[in-house]
Amino acid sequence: MDSIIESIERAEFTNSLTKEEIINILNDDEHKEALYKAADRVRKKYMGDEVHLRGLIEFSNICKRNCMYCGLRSGNKNIKRYRLMPDEIIELARKGAGYGYKTFVLQSGEDDFYTVEKMQYIISSIKKFNVAVTVSIGEKTFEEYKAYREVGADRYLIRIETTDKNLYDAMDPNMSHENRKRCLSDLKKLGYEVGSGSLVGLPNQTIESIADDILFFKEIGADMIGIGPFIPNGDTPLKDAKGGDFHLSLKVMALTRILLKDINIPATTAMETLDKNGRIIALQAGANVVMPNVTEGEYRKLYALYPGKICVSDTPAHCRGCITGKITGIGRFVSKNKGYRDKDKNVL
Repeated sequence: MDSIIESIERAEFTNSLTKEEIINILNDDEHKEALYKAADRVRKKYMGDEVHLRGLIEFSNICKRNCMYCGLRSGNKNIKRYRLMPDEIIELARKGAGYGYKTFVLQSGEDDFYTVEKMQYIISSIKKFNVAVTVSIGEKTFEEYKAYREVGADRYLIRIETTDKNLYDAMDPNMSHENRKRCLSDLKKLGYEVGSGSLVGLPNQTIESIADDILFFKEIGADMIGIGPFIPNGDTPLKDAKGGDFHLSLKVMALTRILLKDINIPATTAMETLDKNGRIIALQAGANVVMPNVTEGEYRKLYALYPGKICVSDTPAHCRGCITGKITGIGRFVSKNKGYRDKDKNVL
């Protein structure tokens, strides 16, 4: 036991663990509450009690990729596809800025309709609202990433999903694990705040490879990490898979907080799909970011990565009020700044 508690206590102050220690903690269920409390203390020490809200705009569910776990995969013929025009995306951000959001996350499938010129127009227009912009649109070239950065993109989110190359190859057909890593490296070189993350509970995923994921996040110097449980989608080849475990995902997130003490970690929507209080539990186990959806109408339902997605019938205004109430209910407060990792950039 007590080697587990000792490891957690030591890690809280050194922000360091060996791979073997990480595996032992992930395999242990008896002391998970101690882990969550330690992660919460690390969060409070380095990030304070503010929670950053990032307004999520899911602007296209069209994707040329065919990832086995994802409801947006190109092989899914059961989904109604949509894409928003650039001015529609900008208008959603304008409204969201009116609700008080200081950051927007522009997310879509890999949809080649959005040329560099279109993305530059969207990003530069949204930046005029005095907000930070995170882009999450998949694998691009160095030149494309550079073009987005030049017009003001602050952050880029591209999850590695798994560091296990064999598992990645099985889950992401006709994609390259090396290219995925190249993207992360290019983004770092270009001065983005770089976000990555993983899916927990993929078929044939091992605890050892999850430990490697956590160490990889530290190795690349990630600025934000999103951890989510794998939730099987009935319109994918993995529809009959077991799916991820809530507490294993939470343990991965808590360990990520302890090892990468001052990064931004969202309480992901998928957590709340598995547990009705999932996001609040995550905020009390190391997370400091929530990404409410500011997309409107039926598009909220159609961005169907996985089944059971929460809040698909809500309005953006309702989402903002609801999550604010939950945050203040646990003694935290909504940040009024843009939530950069570098505190010197934290200007209003």
